[in-house]
Amino acid sequence: MPQFDTTQWQKVLEVLKERHAPICRQWFYDDLSPGQLNNGLLEIHTATPVQQNYLQKRCLEPFTEAAQAVTGQLVAARFVCEPVSTEDSSPSVDASSSNGHAPLVEPELADLEANLPPTPPNSTEQDAFTPAASKPEPIQLNKSRSHDARPATGSFDFDNESMVLSPDNSFDHFISGPNNQLAYAAAVAVANQPGTAYNPLFIHGGVGLGKTHLLQAICQSILTKNPHTQILYVSCDAFMNQFIACVQAGKMDEFRHHYRHVDLLVIDDIHFLANRERSQEEFFHTFNELYQSNRQIVLSSDAPPHEIPHLEDRLVSRFQWGLVATVSKPSFETRVAIVKAKAKMRGFELPDAVVELVAQRRESNARELEGAIKALQAQQMIQKRPVDLAMARQALGEPAVAPQANQTTLQHIVDAVTRYYNVKLSDLQSRRRFKSIVEPRQICMYLARERTRFSLEEIGGFFGGRDHTTVMHSVDVVENRLQNEAGFPPQIKQLLEEIDRATGAVT
Repeated sequence: MPQFDTTQWQKVLEVLKERHAPICRQWFYDDLSPGQLNNGLLEIHTATPVQQNYLQKRCLEPFTEAAQAVTGQLVAARFVCEPVSTEDSSPSVDASSSNGHAPLVEPELADLEANLPPTPPNSTEQDAFTPAASKPEPIQLNKSRSHDARPATGSFDFDNESMVLSPDNSFDHFISGPNNQLAYAAAVAVANQPGTAYNPLFIHGGVGLGKTHLLQAICQSILTKNPHTQILYVSCDAFMNQFIACVQAGKMDEFRHHYRHVDLLVIDDIHFLANRERSQEEFFHTFNELYQSNRQIVLSSDAPPHEIPHLEDRLVSRFQWGLVATVSKPSFETRVAIVKAKAKMRGFELPDAVVELVAQRRESNARELEGAIKALQAQQMIQKRPVDLAMARQALGEPAVAPQANQTTLQHIVDAVTRYYNVKLSDLQSRRRFKSIVEPRQICMYLARERTRFSLEEIGGFFGGRDHTTVMHSVDVVENRLQNEAGFPPQIKQLLEEIDRATGAVT
């Protein structure tokens, strides 16, 4: 049959956006293109192998459903990516978690490890390892290494819990700020010079702060430069489960070849090695062999090496040989940038006031911010109108803002301040910078921030179209004066009492 025409393809994307908005990304429109529709099979071309693998594993059913809705035929979607060379260029990524994080550890895992039979000797049995010892030349990542010594394949399946690299988790989509600058810079350096920049790279921090994003970004960046790179990206739980299974099945040679003959080993949530003596022993020798061969190791954890309980000292020491970098909670400005970036990635337009509201109300991590964006998308689909602050508050689970008894409004604040300082509202909203006007304007912004639920942008907009940074500066100035000027707190107290009388909070 002929090429799937552009009009039909646009309709497929429209159906996807209407029925499956949470999975839709801007790169669907930018990078995907239709191919042949032949024998009931619609080929969809992707720009990269990572996109192909992600879509095939995560989005096949929605695309098939959309194609059937548009054509009225029982067709199936298939994603294809042209190889970059005559050789197989599919990224050699192995993994063992469906979402980049370790699955829940089964209760009997510790018991299984405790009852394991003895493992065959390691090729590196020495307990001591000297980092300064001579090492071979760094491997050439753009060349496929020989696998002649590999045990026969097919006897043990290491891919039964395959993990998918998400195209969302690239360096281009990572928002760098004061909370993660070192980790980001180190990850970029490792991607540019694997095995030589920082080895190992150990990234630690709380949930949803970007550790997995950086790990996947490293993998994707290296694969973009060198598609034949042998990368093994697994969760720590998968490492332990496979280790136990291979010991029980007598397949330790295969296990060791699988983990020790790679260019890059990336393990998420390495802290799960705690209290796993046999797994720690095996990982110790795996680490040594890779490190001695100048092969890059990247690890993530919820705690720095020395704070992981019951982790052997020799592993703590090795984890600190390269660089230990932390990621922490993002600042307000970084959260604003994250919300804008994630909304743009979804092709979802948000007013600045809504962006700031989300950034204010979801302070913990990027995962909460993304959840808020998904909730906004769902709310917009239900109400079928542009997103505004009222819809945003509803999506965030907040009560609608409406004047109620004893509720402070901006008008209450303006009335109290203008009377106290003998200024006009037009002065407060003007661009004039006289001290007699700047001071009451700053106090109004401070009181509005303390007594109302309006966003920083809403407050700034009311007082002459000023941006959120001006409001934040005003709040800081007033808070500093409250702490350092003895005569200033009584003024604020008097204003608050007047506002309370106006709202009926006091009689």
